[in-house]
Amino acid sequence: MSAEGNGALLEVSGLKVEFPGRHGTARAVDGVDFTMKSGEIVALVGESGCGKTTLARSIMGLQRPLAGEVRVRGETLRYGRRALRDHRRSAQMIFQDPTGALNARQTIYEAVAEGVRIHRLPGNEEEVVAEGLSRAGLRPPERFFTRYPYEISGGQRQRVIIAGAMVLNPSLLVADEPVSSLDASIRGEILALMLKLVRETQIGILVVTHDLGLAWNVADRVAVMYLGRIVEEGPTEEILSSPRHPYTRALLSVVPEIAQMEQQILSGEAPDPTRIPSGCRFHPRCPLVESGKAAELGIEERCRTEDPVELPACHAVR
Repeated sequence: MSAEGNGALLEVSGLKVEFPGRHGTARAVDGVDFTMKSGEIVALVGESGCGKTTLARSIMGLQRPLAGEVRVRGETLRYGRRALRDHRRSAQMIFQDPTGALNARQTIYEAVAEGVRIHRLPGNEEEVVAEGLSRAGLRPPERFFTRYPYEISGGQRQRVIIAGAMVLNPSLLVADEPVSSLDASIRGEILALMLKLVRETQIGILVVTHDLGLAWNVADRVAVMYLGRIVEEGPTEEILSSPRHPYTRALLSVVPEIAQMEQQILSGEAPDPTRIPSGCRFHPRCPLVESGKAAELGIEERCRTEDPVELPACHAVR
């Protein structure tokens, strides 16, 4: 999907990531083009194994791609030690499990101050840490300085992770399933915090999730990923009210608060990146093929043999 002018915050071009395995090479990310702007929340959605976490790790420089490139504010991601350190000041990651992301032996103060020290930020360290905790909704911040992760709740631990990221004033946050481990009531608080951060700082947030309900609540745009490719992308309202790809429709059909449509249970095996089918990679599980509708429309042979091209419209779809 092409960049919207020259003011893109994040640009991913032709990205490919492969992993060797016992049963062949897994094409985890297979030629992804993707763009987002400052002040925008984009939800990257798909089933487990579709490649979305690998794409997120590649954006962060945690996984080196086989081909393609990542650019943040026009700066191409390089893989030297100093270049990666600079990149990770501009782009910070929030992980799914805040407990695992925090060192149990560090106080909350030490956890937030770690990035300040690594990147040698100017100013009074204690004031920077206090401001980060306050921005993340942990007030008064001094009350948390000497506490350890086990002494606070799961929601508060996730706020500490966000505080540690935001003290660096990054341009981009990559949040991998940021609320999946939290209770429903706490999920809403963390999502509200993310929206507040975007309004206040114009940071861009890429939310990696399998939950289209979460995308409905926070995202400006949605990108749907299947077997290493983005198959549909566009404004959230357009994607969720008028999905064009059969895979997107199947995902939406099991989210009752979003769409009133007949539930479509996907058949066939779960995606296997070591065995990508010819033609449209979704056709072995596609309800249109299974029901015979593709044959009625005269497109079944094309589904099985032709690699889909992107169709631009109000939103893009393969």
